[in-house]
Amino acid sequence: MMLAVAMCGVAEAFVMADKLGLDRQKLWDITSTSTGQSWALTTYCPAPGPVPTAPSGRDYTGGFASALMLKDLKLAQDAAESVGAPTPLGAHAAEIYQALNDAGEGGRDFSVVFKWLSGLARGEVA
Repeated sequence: MMLAVAMCGVAEAFVMADKLGLDRQKLWDITSTSTGQSWALTTYCPAPGPVPTAPSGRDYTGGFASALMLKDLKLAQDAAESVGAPTPLGAHAAEIYQALNDAGEGGRDFSVVFKWLSGLARGEVA
């Protein structure tokens, strides 16, 4: 759940940067050495370019499938509900990954959330 939430946040920041016309590499350079630093950013950057070895550099092939991330998020939500633990960010990440999987991206790496959000930003995904 924590990684899904982090990946969604990193992906959102890169989508916003693209919309603002900011350079992806500059955003990565700044955030990877500041308080925005995370594994989802520095090792698995969801935006193609800054981390060539990440699945985003291979059209989101390989890695941890989005369908598996959704499965894990649902398990986490079930566990949270069973003990009354509030997990609003985890719940929202589950909704995002459900929509992403419904859009046919379940077989791609979970960092494909960047590509999916980019499509939303361009009005390409309903």
